[in-house]
Amino acid sequence: MGGGAVVQQEPTPLTRHLRIREHRGHTVLEFRGEIDIAAAAEITPALDRVTGRPGARVVIDLRAVEFFDCSGLRLLYRARSRVLERGGRLHLVCTHPLTLRVFRVTGLSRLLPPQPSLDAALEQPEAASG
Repeated sequence: MGGGAVVQQEPTPLTRHLRIREHRGHTVLEFRGEIDIAAAAEITPALDRVTGRPGARVVIDLRAVEFFDCSGLRLLYRARSRVLERGGRLHLVCTHPLTLRVFRVTGLSRLLPPQPSLDAALEQPEAASG
């Protein structure tokens, strides 16, 4: 291969706050940095594209998130309902203690149990929809 072009396996960031990659047959949406209302507005179009596919298998990975507010929560609820409407699966990876506390307080962790790693998430049994 000439031309000095580097073949890049790592996808380019779509926005500062989102990277999308494939892992073991799942689409991984990796949220990054501070997820506030401005970041959520950047992320929504790509999130909707991924979660709009029939039978999508999606993992939202929050390990690179430093700050997460109610607009981030709305993104997760939106992703979950869109994926379940279309017969897909959604998993969540999160290790940040403050974000985990937000999930517990709001009840999101019952709907979307956070997993400590990508592999742990993908080993979960089929999540019941509804």
